[in-house]
Amino acid sequence: MKRSLTPVAYRRVTLVALVLLCIIVVTGALVRLTGSGLGCSDWPTCNEQHFVDVGTAHSAIEQINRLFTGLVVVAVAIAVLGALVRAPRRRDLTWLSVSLVVGVFGQAVVGGVVVKTKLNPVAVQQHFLLSMVIVAAAMVLYHRAGEPDDVPGSAVADVRTRQLTWLVTTGSALAIITGTIVTGTGPHSGSVDGKPVRRFGLHISDVARLHSGVVLITIAVALALLWRVRNTATRAIIEQALGAWIGLALLQGLIGYTQYFSGIPVFLVAVHVTLATGLWLAAVNLALTTRQSNLVASKSSPSSPTAPVSSSTMTA
Repeated sequence: MKRSLTPVAYRRVTLVALVLLCIIVVTGALVRLTGSGLGCSDWPTCNEQHFVDVGTAHSAIEQINRLFTGLVVVAVAIAVLGALVRAPRRRDLTWLSVSLVVGVFGQAVVGGVVVKTKLNPVAVQQHFLLSMVIVAAAMVLYHRAGEPDDVPGSAVADVRTRQLTWLVTTGSALAIITGTIVTGTGPHSGSVDGKPVRRFGLHISDVARLHSGVVLITIAVALALLWRVRNTATRAIIEQALGAWIGLALLQGLIGYTQYFSGIPVFLVAVHVTLATGLWLAAVNLALTTRQSNLVASKSSPSSPTAPVSSSTMTA
């Protein structure tokens, strides 16, 4: 008897994969912030003597993070298998789930480069940025898994609104990129017992200003988007996602300035990384709101139950 998975059950599978992919971003940051980046001096083994080593606190922290990767691998593998047995099967869900597997194995390779290069900031930067790409793909997969199978996707906002939405998402990506430059310049290199490792060699105040400038500009664009959609048919769809992004961005800015002026304490940096992941999810979700299935879009517009809202009804 052939087994199948319902769309509702499959969406739960994608949610688990998304959550685990977000958690490993945070645990990876904790490895660096606890100075355990070289707790395991080799890869894929922990060191020359042991494949798994928890003999010291640093090696245990790094080892736990590596082992947690196994749960992530299982989750994304189940997402692929679930897409193959989902009824009905959809090609977009299959390819998106496969991209998660490719991304996770790519992360393993980049993680090895990080160890082999002794925490080179460029390698550490790519490790985090690749995580953000995978998280974005997982968010798209989760979103698509919730769309009806028999209704084609279409734009539910006018061109100007979509442009502003994508500017917010792009600005969020730039904020993350510049944030990794701040990380590669700052004091938390991830080295064991404070052993010196290579840094970017930039002035921390300069890169911090660049980072905060990108965030402030993106917030300004988000406020312009909020003003534009205030009297449109897409307000109910976009405003909720945009409100979540603005709230997280303001909180992130507050944490960022606080950690900078308080000497960059480890706890606040950990909070900052966690919020950065949440902010990126909110940005991707915001971009997805401008292209939904007609059925989903119609929930915010009772007068148009089957067709997408026309651009003529959405001008500010």
